[in-house]
This record gives sequence, C-alpha cells and structure tokens, in this order.
Amino acid sequence: MTSRGIAQRIAAISPSATLAVDAKAKALKAAGEPVIGFGAGEPDFPTPEYIVEAAVAACREERFHRYTPTPGLPELREAIAAKTKRDSGYDVDSSQVLVTNGGKHAVFTAITSLLNEGEEVLLPAPYWTTYPEPVRLAGGQPVVVHTDESTGYRASIDMLERAASAATKALIFVSPSNPSGAVYSRDEIEAIGRWALEREIWVITDEIYEHLVYGDNEFHSIATVVPDLAERCLVLNGVAKTYAMTGWRVGWMIGPGDVVAAAANFQSHLTSNVSNVSQYAALTAVSGDLSAVAAMREEFDRRRRVIHKMLNEIDGVTCPEPQGAFYAYPSLRGVLGREIAGARPETSLELADLVLDEAKVAFVPGEAFGTPGYARFSFALSEHDLVEGISRIGDLFAAAR
Repeated sequence: MTSRGIAQRIAAISPSATLAVDAKAKALKAAGEPVIGFGAGEPDFPTPEYIVEAAVAACREERFHRYTPTPGLPELREAIAAKTKRDSGYDVDSSQVLVTNGGKHAVFTAITSLLNEGEEVLLPAPYWTTYPEPVRLAGGQPVVVHTDESTGYRASIDMLERAASAATKALIFVSPSNPSGAVYSRDEIEAIGRWALEREIWVITDEIYEHLVYGDNEFHSIATVVPDLAERCLVLNGVAKTYAMTGWRVGWMIGPGDVVAAAANFQSHLTSNVSNVSQYAALTAVSGDLSAVAAMREEFDRRRRVIHKMLNEIDGVTCPEPQGAFYAYPSLRGVLGREIAGARPETSLELADLVLDEAKVAFVPGEAFGTPGYARFSFALSEHDLVEGISRIGDLFAAAR
C-alpha cells in the first residue's frame, strides 16, 4: 500500500523493469529453479585484474580517505578528456568533464541540468527504460518517436521532425543502442546532428557502448561528426560496459563549461564526490589500452551471431541482426495470441511471465522500452546458457496453437 506521505513525483516513477526481471530470475535461481536470465545489462566478465589492483592500492592512500573535488579527481578528468579525444576524436578540456556516480547518474544530471517545466525531450523508441523517468522528474515531457524492425530501430529526420514542436528542448540520441543494438551510420548521424543544430535543439548522446560494435558497423560520436553542435551537446559515458565495471559506479558527463559548472554545483549538494577508490580504478582503466574490451567484444560477437540465428529460427519471431551493444531485440508479435501451455498471452509482458513460469527463462518485455510486442535479450551470458535458454523458448513456442 502506498503511503499518502510519498511525493507524487516519486510515487509516479516506474520501477526499473530490467533490474526487476534480473532480480526475479535470481530469486528463482536461488530457490533451486534452473532459471536462465537474459535480463542483465552488464558484461559477464570480471573487471580486469590490473584495474582491481589499482583500486587496492588506492585504498591504502590516505588522500583517498578524504573528500575530493566534486567534479572528479583532476587526474581522472584529464584522463577522460584524453580518452575522449583518442576514442572518438572529440577534443575537450578537462574542465568540461563531470565525473558522476555511474552512467545513470550522468543521465539524471544531464537532464536535470537542462530541462525547465513543460519542455519536451524527443525519445526514439525502443529506449532504455530509465530515460523517461528523469525527464518527468524534471517537469519535462518525453515525446516518444516510434521505430521498428523495418527501420532497423533507427529514427529518421522525418520521424524526428514530425515529433518536434516549439516546446522541444532536447533529443536523447543513442548509438550503439540499448535495447535494440542498432548503430547509426555516419551519414545518418551527421543528418540528425545538423537537423538538431538548425532546430536549436540540445542533443544528449549516450555513448556507453561505443566500443561494442560488430561487423562493418562503426561508432561515430555526433559531437565529432557535427563539431558546430558542441555548444548544444552533452556526451554521457562511463567505464561500466567497456571495462566490465558496472558495480564500480563511475560515469561522466561532457559538455559546455557553463552547463558542467552548473551540474557540478547540483552534484555538490546531491552526492559530493564519487568514491575515490572507484575513481582511481576508472583512471587506470581509461588511461590503459583497449585490449580487455577487445577480448570481450570478440566473445560478444560470437554470441551475437548465435542468438540472432536461433531467434529467427523460431516461428513467429523476427530479429534484426544486432549491430552493437550486447542485446538482441526481436519482435514477438507473431507469437502473441497463440495458445501456449494453456494460456493465450496477448502482450509481451504476459508472454514474458509465461516463459519464465513454463520454460524458466527470463527476458525483458518490450513494454519496458516503449515498444510492446518486442523483447530484449542480453547476450552477456555464457554461450552454453544462451543456447539452452533460446532452445527452451523455441520448444515452448513450437507447441503453440
């Protein structure tokens, strides 16, 4: 029962569906059920040992036992600026970097720092489940731009133009995408960046999956492709996906100096500085080479091809090939309405519950990402579990009528 004392803006927040699915799967597994979970949005690899050892050393340094500057350790901000230039060609000063408590904190900080009451944010769907929440908390309005498998889950200029209005303040742009795995081409990114520039719309670009692209696909930062956009662009990133450091909670926001200064002032009242030990671990990560992520990417690429093939072999399931991140995003609309195990699920939410109960396989339904009828399958799990899990789903659906 909800207490009447809870603020309406907090009570209105939707729970994180991805974390909820992962928690339910883990609870069933702990109870002895043979559950296979496709819900987690984190690499299934340990943090590289040299990064862990750097954190151990930092624990013994007295300077890290104290408060440090709110925007981040100066040496980490400098290293992030250097890493950004190295990896995306975007040349920024360390003063333009704000270190945050993970990528989610960067998202909330960026949106809170930009939005005024009643302003709109364009949000291509499928979108990461967290994006709409800080927009609403800031008094803004998310305007969903629907895409589907026919467009490769990529939004076009025409789609964005139809959704834009005089109240549009920002566009949330993500490539590679969570949850769809879509990667925009350089030409598409340039067109969107120039459209936003002409429209005087801010772009909040989440680049957390920048190093996880496959095949002939390439990552391009919109801030680099359209340099004139720099004064209206916030770049979000972190060490979580590249270095398997989801639990270390270090992200960052890069933007114009005045916005970063305002965001740092906000953060000074909200969290003070990020954990110094985690910051030092992140410093070691971003200052090093990319050999760790190269090994992970090779394994993810192998799994990507396996899950793409297996999903498309299931009658009623259609799955575009994931181009980046570590997610497959199939349409399950061809399965809905069929009788499965005595039930007739009409939504992907109902289907996800049925699959978990009957096949002991967990995935996140498309309702969480603004696209009912679809589902996100993370392939950040062992190939053995991946094959077993999709096989169970295939067997369950094969009996559908």
